[in-house]
This record gives sequence, structure tokens and C-alpha cells, in this order.
Amino acid sequence: MATLIKSNGEEKNVLPKNNKDFTLEELQKYVGGLIEIVRTKDGKPMIINEEGKINDLPINYKATELYPYNKYDFIVGDVLICSDNEIL
Repeated sequence: MATLIKSNGEEKNVLPKNNKDFTLEELQKYVGGLIEIVRTKDGKPMIINEEGKINDLPINYKATELYPYNKYDFIVGDVLICSDNEIL
């Protein structure tokens, strides 16, 4: 099960439609655009919007806390945190 962290701080557990792994289209829908995969401090994939900063999406403070480079960078927009076996 993956966790969707919205930029307003709301968290929601989500499952892939096939209950196994997320399609590219599902990932893009959750983050609202093209995807980029970064890692959390504990190594989990964090799916973010690749163009989030260009599109001036709001800072996601909860996701930024989980990002290992948060002293130098920040995460914007809605993100999905999942396990490696949930993405193709």
C-alpha cells in the first residue's frame, strides 16, 4: 500500500488499480503531471511531479521532511510514496 501526501498535509493510503503495481498513468494522475522518482531518507521511492517547481506548485512540507536533501532542496506538489515492487 502506498501513501499519497498532498501538498496541504493530508495523507491517504492508496492501492494500485490492479492491487499489485502502479501504471505510469496512475502515477502521473497522483502527482498531476510527468513523474520523477527520488528517494526518501529510508530509501523508499517518492514519486514527484517532474515539473512541479517550474509550474510553481506549493511546497509539500511533509514530503520535504522525508527527503534526504531537505537542507538544500524542497519537494512541491502531491507525492506518492510506495515500495519498489509497486512501480514498474
